[in-house]
Amino acid sequence: MSTTTPARARRTRRLAGTAALALPALVLAAGAASAHVTVTPDSAAAGAYATLTFKVPNESADASTTRVKVTLPSDTPFTSVSVEPVPGWTAKVTQAPLPEPVEVHGTEVTEAPAAVVWTADDADAAIAPGEFLRFTVSAGAVPEGVDALTLPATQTYSDGEVVQWDQEATGDTEPEHPAPVLHVEPATTEGGHGDAASAGTAATTGTADAGDGSGDTLPLALGAAGLGLGLVGAVTGFVALARTRTRTAQR
Repeated sequence: MSTTTPARARRTRRLAGTAALALPALVLAAGAASAHVTVTPDSAAAGAYATLTFKVPNESADASTTRVKVTLPSDTPFTSVSVEPVPGWTAKVTQAPLPEPVEVHGTEVTEAPAAVVWTADDADAAIAPGEFLRFTVSAGAVPEGVDALTLPATQTYSDGEVVQWDQEATGDTEPEHPAPVLHVEPATTEGGHGDAASAGTAATTGTADAGDGSGDTLPLALGAAGLGLGLVGAVTGFVALARTRTRTAQR
């Protein structure tokens, strides 16, 4: 029988108390690390059109988020941006002249979307403490010749506080207010508009593979059927042999 000494009991209580105090700290730290404006997905193919969703959490304890602004790049611009309606919010895409004209499908473009601003229509629609909201746009074409696009966000609260999510990460250290970043991948096809075609090709390939696989199921089915018949025959023969021996013994 094991016994617990008073010293061991006190040590156990101290460890349990330390763990209980450390757990809330870890939870709060994890919450603070994840509570910032992010963009999903975090990567897109150059030349393609991307559906981007900005997740905006409310970090204030007693104020609501009433306005969100996402600034778009001007040196490597999106030439087209459209917004998905958010109930209770009004969205506006602002245009601005480009530093240098760009050519899109043979047409020279001198201005492009510069920012998207969402404003809550009333206090009930604002992002309350402990809540978050998603804002989605369709943007394209994703610029070529860059590795990433920084998309700074500005979050305005009902008490007048303004938080700028515009800091760029350096090394492995994350800043206090990191800006959302969209990483740019090489175009899958020339011009970057072949995503649907690639998906269609993959679907066709998958169908063909399934067809080839179904051809292999016939020999397997026949083999399984033969094995089943063999087992039935063996069981029948065993039962008949047992009955014969029983009758012989009774005589």
